[in-house]
Amino acid sequence: MAQQSKDGVRKQIELPFSEAVRISFQSLRIRFWRSMITTAGILLGIAFFVAVLSGNVISASMSKSETLRTVIDAPQSEGVSAQQIWLVVMSLIVCVVGIANSMLMAVTERFREIGTMKCLGALNKFVVELFLLESSFQGLSGALMGSIIGFISIMLLSLKDYGLDVFRQFPNYILGVLAYIGIACILGMVLAVIGAAGPAYRAAQLPPADAMRVDL
Repeated sequence: MAQQSKDGVRKQIELPFSEAVRISFQSLRIRFWRSMITTAGILLGIAFFVAVLSGNVISASMSKSETLRTVIDAPQSEGVSAQQIWLVVMSLIVCVVGIANSMLMAVTERFREIGTMKCLGALNKFVVELFLLESSFQGLSGALMGSIIGFISIMLLSLKDYGLDVFRQFPNYILGVLAYIGIACILGMVLAVIGAAGPAYRAAQLPPADAMRVDL
């Protein structure tokens, strides 16, 4: 009987993954404006990423067009410059730092919520899943919107530089642009998860009794 009682105390509730997804969506709705701030950081970083790389693809396609060669005699350099790569990398690092800061604040604000879940038997794994899911949803939505904004922005700039030839050459560069957009969406999710990994681990290791005693 004593062994059964000890096993009963140590037993924890393992909720399904679908429940973690539902709670994550609910938490994002409750903290909508804070989530939008985090998403905006990802959006801006990914928009710059897509604009730089897509602009390079468009410029390379336009430089090969026969109609452009009659207008521009000087050869155009292809490839992303070292300065552009540095700016893109720095913008993405800023995104990760912003996500980590936002998730740390979210952990602090939700001490009681985390403590209640753990007192009810939630596994540490479940708590980690909640925060990683929230960050991945923010990363995906921010990356999608950022990709669209980045592509539209570079199209407008290209239209200014090359005129209607941009639309005539559209089939030649659209696959390259779509590839970069796909990479950007994956990158946005990965960066969001990386930024939230530390705060999620901290939340999972939080002792339930200490969390319940916190005065916010």
